[in-house]
Amino acid sequence: MKMQIPSLSMTKLLLAGMTAAYLPAGAAGQSIFKAVPTPNDNPNNGLFAVSASSPSDIWAVGDAAIHFDGTKWTAFPVPLFTGLNTSFLQGVADISPTEAWAVGNVVDGPDTGPVIERWDGTQWNVFPGRSLPPGDQADLFAITAISANDIWAVGNLVSNGFGNFLFEHWDGTAWTPTAVSNNNALLTAASSDATSDVWAVGYSGFLGSDSRTLVYHYDGTAWHSVPSPTVGAADQLNAVAALAPNDVWAVGSSIAVEHDPTLTLIEHYDGNKWSAVPSPNVGPNSANQSNRLFGITAVSPTDIWAFGSYFAANGSGHQMTLLLHWDGSAWTMAPSPNPTKGDFLDDVLFGGVVTAPGSVWIVGSEDTAAPDQPIFSTLVLHTAGG
Repeated sequence: MKMQIPSLSMTKLLLAGMTAAYLPAGAAGQSIFKAVPTPNDNPNNGLFAVSASSPSDIWAVGDAAIHFDGTKWTAFPVPLFTGLNTSFLQGVADISPTEAWAVGNVVDGPDTGPVIERWDGTQWNVFPGRSLPPGDQADLFAITAISANDIWAVGNLVSNGFGNFLFEHWDGTAWTPTAVSNNNALLTAASSDATSDVWAVGYSGFLGSDSRTLVYHYDGTAWHSVPSPTVGAADQLNAVAALAPNDVWAVGSSIAVEHDPTLTLIEHYDGNKWSAVPSPNVGPNSANQSNRLFGITAVSPTDIWAFGSYFAANGSGHQMTLLLHWDGSAWTMAPSPNPTKGDFLDDVLFGGVVTAPGSVWIVGSEDTAAPDQPIFSTLVLHTAGG
């Protein structure tokens, strides 16, 4: 089995969905989220993930790495990641002002493969890791931290032609890999609330045709597969948020029938089983109007945000931010900004973090050029006291 490692453009093509509602984003009024100024020092600067140790110590990563010090966002160089669409940081864990970790993949050039980077309070450095045997292929897509000495990075490994899930664990001294055999499957996100409660999600099968939701759980001893619903012809999970052992959410996409538009997919774990939860969509008013969820972040069990994007119904390819809110009873559509500066509207939300009650940050990308020559810029939304 040859594994294909998604690039930025592939990530933006991941599909999402479930139950349809017909409320256009923005129709409910003004958004409590506002776009904030951010630097764009690379040729491309899209953001995939964000993490914080405090309201004045936030890292967001993707094509770029930017930091918020409580007043403004500043760009910092990261070795091997230069915004040239040849390498992408997929996940970040902010431990303190003097320690943060980021994982990603170099997909083109002499140094292809997974990369772990460490922030030491002054600069980012590539953290030495084991070399893969010739012919092996690996990637890292997510990272989650329970403490400074208990961190998991999640990805995939093809070794001797066989596919495996890749779980890398940091114990404060070294990263130790664990490979779990899989069959044509990918893990793309992770979250944890305790040493014995770590979750990873993704999909199995062929994306967009017969893919199925995929969930793995670490119980403090080993990783195990956990059954999860597949509601359509092709489903996948793109993000997960573990609040407690009996309160875990995952979001992604579903295609009811092949060639239909994708719809939002949200699933919940109650301590016993995973269940699909109804979630709204914009339209779909045509086969072009796909809705997709790429990220989720929680203020509390009754205040959760899920986000991604939806496409215009007219087939123009215009893409707008999509924002859903959970109030403890139901998921509803929430208005969200679309700050693209160019002529082609192409805004996507990927990662989120809560830094204080009422203070939520969501990051993504906006395309500031023509669709055939995209240039991705940082997109950061924030609400305070909302």
